[in-house]
Amino acid sequence: MPTPYHPPVKRSVEIAGHKTSISLEPLFWDLLRAAAAREGQPINALVARIDAERIACVTPPGLAGAIRLWLAADLTRAT
Repeated sequence: MPTPYHPPVKRSVEIAGHKTSISLEPLFWDLLRAAAAREGQPINALVARIDAERIACVTPPGLAGAIRLWLAADLTRAT
């Protein structure tokens, strides 16, 4: 297994018809890909859902942080 310590990798996603770049460490990209596959939807759709949830917060975090938090919560729900 490769080391989880790797700098963030920037990738483009499309949310509501708008392209944006997100920087996440490869481990988080892998977890996001797996979560989207489990839920039977494209990564863009899952990111759009996470984005909508974060925007509804009183003090919304940045998108990359929201994705990391959502993935951590997802792992917690799975155990």
